[in-house]
Amino acid sequence: MKPQNFAEKVVWYSAIGTYGLYFLGAQYIFIPAIAWLLTLYLCKQIWQQTQKSSANKITIPWSIWVWIVSMLILELALIMGHIDFDLGLTKTIFSSINNWARQYALLALFPLIGYLNIRPQILYRAACIICLQSLILAAISCLIFALHLPHIEYVSPLAILGGGSDELYSVDFYEIEYGTNLLRLKLFAPWCPELGMIANIYFFLAFQEHNYKWRIIGVVGAITMIIGSFSRAAILCLPLVITLVWVIGKLAQPITYITLAIASFITSIFTPQLINFIQTSREQFDSFRSSSSEVRGLLVNLALDRWYEAPIWGHGVVTPWLNTPGIGTHHTWVGLLFIRGIVGFFAFATPLFCSFIDLLFKVQKSITAKVGMSIILILFIFSSVIDISYIVHLYWLGLVMLGISLKEQYI
Repeated sequence: MKPQNFAEKVVWYSAIGTYGLYFLGAQYIFIPAIAWLLTLYLCKQIWQQTQKSSANKITIPWSIWVWIVSMLILELALIMGHIDFDLGLTKTIFSSINNWARQYALLALFPLIGYLNIRPQILYRAACIICLQSLILAAISCLIFALHLPHIEYVSPLAILGGGSDELYSVDFYEIEYGTNLLRLKLFAPWCPELGMIANIYFFLAFQEHNYKWRIIGVVGAITMIIGSFSRAAILCLPLVITLVWVIGKLAQPITYITLAIASFITSIFTPQLINFIQTSREQFDSFRSSSSEVRGLLVNLALDRWYEAPIWGHGVVTPWLNTPGIGTHHTWVGLLFIRGIVGFFAFATPLFCSFIDLLFKVQKSITAKVGMSIILILFIFSSVIDISYIVHLYWLGLVMLGISLKEQYI
């Protein structure tokens, strides 16, 4: 598998060099840079298009325009929030660069980049290679932990450039869970739940790899990262998304509705038992790493309680509170309400919903669309667990794949 053009070369070498960038602490700098570089390259190609090359003409569909416009609206919400709270021009420029140009804007740019001549197979193989690298480093981390060897841990000198917390520039393969002394893998992600989300995306990319050996390596590596992260959401997400994509992909078949009708009837009979089971499972789910659940719940309640102070444009920035990461973190939707207001909330929800609808029709006959649908569902699930905008530079391969799936024509 070799890249065949400029866009594929940039994507390929940036992807398989993930750990090289990680050791340098350069991911948060390099990946947003290539997003803007490839976007400029795409704009150049569109500008140079002629009528003679109409067969390969690049056209941007409505679903991508929704992402572009929505992310521009998020920038407007950022500016208005800073104006409302008199945060100053310097702070507004700083936030626009770091919170928008290097985070939310990438949610539109990487799907847009998918409209370049990039083969899905390049992304599948790159994901498998990253999973192999992760598998090796996960084994080394477990060995270091078991033998009580010195742990590699440092913050890159590039952190002096700022633009995010030190975790985005740190090299630290794992952490020890407080109270349980369990090893939790972080690998190239700043936190464990984030690794679980990225691994879910890589699973669905690796699963489409045509080479059997590479597919097995990719899938095993992705599952290892999911389990090793000990993220509750990540472990539940994988079977849930597999099931949902399978059901959605068969909505055009009558047998699906018959099966759902039978399942609904059986479920109605055992409703009380199911409710008790769900409540018990929820309690057990929250009791596992209960301190984390308490902090998340507290931050969510604080954000919702204070949202009314700036309901339209939001507070502009994360608000510090005691020793927590701050109000507006740990939850994408609640964070958007608090920081960007109702405008920012709908600016993110609209393209996510539109992409889902677009893929809903394509997924009935397209494998590529099924991968895109998987990514949309993962983004939706984890948006209720973490701030997914903070790590766009880590799951960017999935967003490029989303763009490729949106590019497909209706059959």
